[in-house]
Amino acid sequence: MGNIEFEKIKRPENIKLPHMLDFYPLEDEKSTRISQFFKNLKEGRLTTTKCKECGNLLWPPRIICSGCLSDKLEWVDLGVEGELYAFTEMKAGPPLGFVQDVPFCIGMIKIGGLLISARIDDARYEDLKIREKVKLKIVELEDGRVFYRFRRIG
Repeated sequence: MGNIEFEKIKRPENIKLPHMLDFYPLEDEKSTRISQFFKNLKEGRLTTTKCKECGNLLWPPRIICSGCLSDKLEWVDLGVEGELYAFTEMKAGPPLGFVQDVPFCIGMIKIGGLLISARIDDARYEDLKIREKVKLKIVELEDGRVFYRFRRIG
């Protein structure tokens, strides 16, 4: 885990979603085969799956390769530092449970050979720069669910 920032947050409201709309059951190994992604996040590791047959790096993590349809996949670390490729500011229409957080920044992060989207914490839109270095941050809700964000380095 080293110097990865972990933050526990409490949401002001309890959000109940229909099962088909709630992505959090993905954290339960009884519900999915990608629960390892969330276990790795809890250890401070951002990971994804890579196809052992064709070498395709998959994001988000999958159980079948979208390139060759093989199910021979392995978990690989993407690293903890990336580069800001693009960004914008969320001023309206945030996801459920994050209304009180607006405005906040969202960016496309180059990390581990992929481009992934993530929230950028502790950053104002005016201060961000393309190619700026960012670092993984793990956020845990009070119910134990985890997700990832990034923060500026320096």
